[in-house]
Amino acid sequence: MRKSILCVALFLNGIVLFAQTKEEQTLKEIYKSSLTNAKCYPWLDHLSNKIGSRLSGSTGAEKAVLYTKAQLETLGLDKVYLQEVMVPKWVRGEKEIAYLQIGKQKITFPICALGGSVATPKKGVQAAIIEVNSLEELIALGEEKVKGKIIFFNRPMNPEFIETFKAYGSCVDQRSSGAREAGKLGALAVIVRSMNLRLDDLPHTGATNYGEISKEQRIPAAAISTNGAELLSKSLKDKPNAPFYLKQSCQTFDDVLSYNVVGEMTGSEHPERIMVVGGHLDSWDLGDGSHDDGAGCVQSMEVLNIFKNIGYKPKNTLRVVLFMNEENGVRGGNEYEVQSNKNNENHIFALESDSGGFSPRGFSIDADEANFNKISSWATLFEPYLVHKFVKGHSGVDIGPLKSNHIVKAGLQPDSQRYFDYHHAANDTFDAINKRELELGAATMASLLYLIDQNGIVNTVKVQ
Repeated sequence: MRKSILCVALFLNGIVLFAQTKEEQTLKEIYKSSLTNAKCYPWLDHLSNKIGSRLSGSTGAEKAVLYTKAQLETLGLDKVYLQEVMVPKWVRGEKEIAYLQIGKQKITFPICALGGSVATPKKGVQAAIIEVNSLEELIALGEEKVKGKIIFFNRPMNPEFIETFKAYGSCVDQRSSGAREAGKLGALAVIVRSMNLRLDDLPHTGATNYGEISKEQRIPAAAISTNGAELLSKSLKDKPNAPFYLKQSCQTFDDVLSYNVVGEMTGSEHPERIMVVGGHLDSWDLGDGSHDDGAGCVQSMEVLNIFKNIGYKPKNTLRVVLFMNEENGVRGGNEYEVQSNKNNENHIFALESDSGGFSPRGFSIDADEANFNKISSWATLFEPYLVHKFVKGHSGVDIGPLKSNHIVKAGLQPDSQRYFDYHHAANDTFDAINKRELELGAATMASLLYLIDQNGIVNTVKVQ
């Protein structure tokens, strides 16, 4: 009897060891394929250097749609198609101008209009400028002190936070909501300190949101570089009544037709179960969007290329989605969910890469305790690749709207310390990309998708 029990135990242990060995071996193949035979770096080279910026509604966005669709078609996927989506069209116009007038001296500042902002009058706007550090401080001033003034939001990203996305979240409300709140109080314009942890001369754009306020209350909004913000603050302490001048000529046009780009490998066992991997194809217009989010798009495409190269056929349907319009509307993510509902699709997993092409460190997982524990249990498989971070949290903006009865979502988490040096700025260009780091990120994404595909999810997740 004891001998039989021992034999069974050894047999079961052998199965476990075999399974572990198989998973470890497959991850080795995935990383080897990505580091020796990847296409993501030349794909990104073309997106960045041949096409350039890809703001929704622009010619660059149109070219990017056609290019990525053509590249997915070369992979021999089961399906490649475009999904229609109406997107906003905002154009920056002429280079912005800003200066502080101190007597006969003009102190100029590096600025850029925030995405979605209205223009100033053709001759610009000039008024006294008031520095504040929060929306609450602005509101406390009241209409009497704010009306007819320009508001300068100068709250920096908190350097105490090791997690730079937490530092970003601690101050981004002044960019997204500052113009709206100042407009309600009769301000003429807002200037917002760039979301950047280092001191430099690059203004960082990003979307501002007017909400439901009237057109008459919508005021021009611009970002100022961190060095510029420091200088402006110092200058206002010396000359608090010096007038500030701002001129920008941005325009918003009618919505235009664009597309999400979709490629698919049909599941060999459960074609009705869908796993999504993706990033957003649009970018801001100052740089070429290499980190935000060209990197995420080509890494997502590379996942399918890796599986093709190693001969892996997923059990579940694997779908890459390059979403349009994350930066100023999330229309692509919302439309994908609309179409998913119409088609009664069953998504079990979604993975997004939208935090730059830096060295992968792990995943932020949006799941219940059972699925979080299941994914975290694979941490030892990732340790040889220096991937160690498995935390609960936000997965991604574009996969955020996606709902299903049972779905787990995750976001790739690269090292974030340098990300906001480039985020939404003119230096977000291809020369800031490290080929090896980009490929490691793609391999890390492919590895998690492989493990989900092999092991499934725990069906206890509530509707997201």
